[in-house]
Amino acid sequence: MTHRPFNVLFLCTGNSARSILAEGILRKDGAPHFNAYSAGSYPKGEVNPFALKVLDSYGYPTDGLRSKSWDEFSFADAPSMDFVFTVCDDAAGEQCPVWPGHPATAHWGIDDPSHVTGTDLEKETAFVTAFKYMKTRISLFLALPLDKLDHLAVKSHLAEIGKAEGASPAASNKP
Repeated sequence: MTHRPFNVLFLCTGNSARSILAEGILRKDGAPHFNAYSAGSYPKGEVNPFALKVLDSYGYPTDGLRSKSWDEFSFADAPSMDFVFTVCDDAAGEQCPVWPGHPATAHWGIDDPSHVTGTDLEKETAFVTAFKYMKTRISLFLALPLDKLDHLAVKSHLAEIGKAEGASPAASNKP
């Protein structure tokens, strides 16, 4: 049985760092079985340059990545999402739109690398750390036998991935 590619949306408040990293990673690592998207509740309107630099340094294409509102994905002609992941604690606590099709959702909180102050090297290091946490979670997600799991099992696995080794310190301290 051939299945259309799964559509995955990564949400964060500003859609400039973590959700962009996730979209970039899944675009490459999940192709052709997954379509990756990202959005924010209050998008900053531009992608953090360190997010683009880190993705590029690890060989991930950055073309077409942009900061956008989650409203783009709530219209009737928008892609129907199969999975929606919040990657920041602010977005996880916000009232999200109702997504058509009842996608599986999970919270994969990662510390915001754009909040790091200091030298450019310190800032870039924070983005590399966030990249590695996100890549680990996406790798675990891609290893799931999604075609063999029921909806509840998928949801349970997705929640566990959010707690997996490689989670950022702040995210692992959440209840």
